[in-house]
Amino acid sequence: MKIVRYREAAGGAAWGVIGGDGRIRRMEGSPFDRPVTTDDVLEPAQILAPVEPAALLCIGLNYRRHAEESGAPYPEHPVLFMKSPAAVQHPGLPILLPRWLRSDQVDYEAELAVVIGRDCRNVSRERALECVLGYTCANDVSARDWQKQWGGGQWCRGKTFDTFAPLGPCLVTADEIPNPNALAIRCAINDEVMQDWTTEDMIFDVPTLIEFLSGSATLRAGTVILTGTPHGVGMARVPPRWLAPGDIVTVAIEGIGSLINPVEEESTASNAL
Repeated sequence: MKIVRYREAAGGAAWGVIGGDGRIRRMEGSPFDRPVTTDDVLEPAQILAPVEPAALLCIGLNYRRHAEESGAPYPEHPVLFMKSPAAVQHPGLPILLPRWLRSDQVDYEAELAVVIGRDCRNVSRERALECVLGYTCANDVSARDWQKQWGGGQWCRGKTFDTFAPLGPCLVTADEIPNPNALAIRCAINDEVMQDWTTEDMIFDVPTLIEFLSGSATLRAGTVILTGTPHGVGMARVPPRWLAPGDIVTVAIEGIGSLINPVEEESTASNAL
C-alpha cells in the first residue's frame, strides 16, 4: 500500500491511499491505527511529508563505498546522530540554504527512511522488520562546514537546520518491500545523476539498525530512521558540488518513488515567536 499525507482545505492533515489507477482515496484513521480506505477520490492541493516523526534517528557512514570516499574506516557499531523533527520538509517545497547561520557547503544525501509502526524496545534482529510500518525517501541535507569545522565535534548543528530532512513522497507499507536491502537508490541534481547505487551496500542492514537503536531504548511509533547514504556526495567530488539556489534535487528509491525539492536561500528576516 502507498500512503500519502496531505493538507485538508480546513488546514489539518489527513492520509490517503494511492490506488492501482493512480488516484488518491481518503483514508479514515491513521496508518498506525488499523485505517480504512474509503471510495472518496481526492485531489490534494499539497502533499505533505508522510509522517510527523516522533524522533529522527540518523546513521552515518553506513555504506561501504561512502565510507571509503570519506576516507573513514568501516565503523564497528552504527554511527548515530539525530535531527530535530522541525527539520522535516515536505515534497516539492524548498531546501533552504542557511543564511542566518551561514553555510556555503550544503550537501545532499539520498537515504532510505524506515518508519517504525509500533512502540518497541530490545528487538532482536530476527523480529526487527515486524516493527516497521513502511519506508519512504529521505534527503539528509548537511551543512558540511558546520558539521566538520564549527560544530564542536558534533554533527547535529550541521544536520538539523530547517528543511534539512525532506521526506516523501509517500509511505510504502512494509508488505510491499520485503527486503529493504535490495533497492536501487539514486540522487540527481537538475539533470545530473550524482548517486546511483543499491541499499545492499549498507554496512549495517535495516534489521541490524533496528536491533541496535532499540537496545535499552524505546522506539516510539512514528520514529523515522535514516539509514545512511551511498557514495557520490558533493563533499567527496573534485571540485566539491554544493547545493546552490535554483537547483532541483531528486531522491529516487525503487518501489517508493521520487522525492523532489528545489533549493532556495533562507530569508534572514527575524521570525521570533
